[in-house]
Amino acid sequence: MFKRILSIGILLVIIAIGFFQKDELLHLVKQGGALSIFISMLLVSICVFFPVIPFPVLAGMIGAVFGTAQGMLVSLTGAMAGTMAFFFLSRYGFRDFAQDKLMKYPKVQEYDEFLNRNSFVAILTCRLIPIIPAPVVNTICGLSHVRWLTFFTASIIGKVPNILLLSYAGASFSNNKLYSFGLYGAYMVIIILINFVIVYRKQAKNSLD
Repeated sequence: MFKRILSIGILLVIIAIGFFQKDELLHLVKQGGALSIFISMLLVSICVFFPVIPFPVLAGMIGAVFGTAQGMLVSLTGAMAGTMAFFFLSRYGFRDFAQDKLMKYPKVQEYDEFLNRNSFVAILTCRLIPIIPAPVVNTICGLSHVRWLTFFTASIIGKVPNILLLSYAGASFSNNKLYSFGLYGAYMVIIILINFVIVYRKQAKNSLD
């Protein structure tokens, strides 16, 4: 009971900061400097739990403020801090509640079985090709027997391409807006096509069975 109450309290604080302090935090991010780095990481971490700002917009803004390399590092650090916090809250704070909810979705249970067979590949695939929403992946992994180091390693590797692209697009935005939009648009089209192929092949396989 104590763990659940503590977890609820942490979540409420995270959501409250993101909801009520969003504008102030964004203003500090745009100013640059050492404080801006910490605030940027904090804001990215909050967005893992509660998307007060669409992540592509936030990561692009951070890339515009700090440049591609530093922007990617800042966004990746914040994203992983939020992701690991989500993972541990699912594992130790809301385990019973989350398990009851996930049992209602057979497709999620299929992923859980695949996860138990090859956790690193499963997590890496879902990070690179977001077939399943990230919060669902974080929750399932938290409830499973996946080691936190495996989850951390697969997640950080899988997040790098997307965050690198967003940071680069943000850093290039002031010089060439059309190029930045086109770059991320092309990336999204590729991801959508891959998702479509995966779903189509799975449906074809099920129909044959």
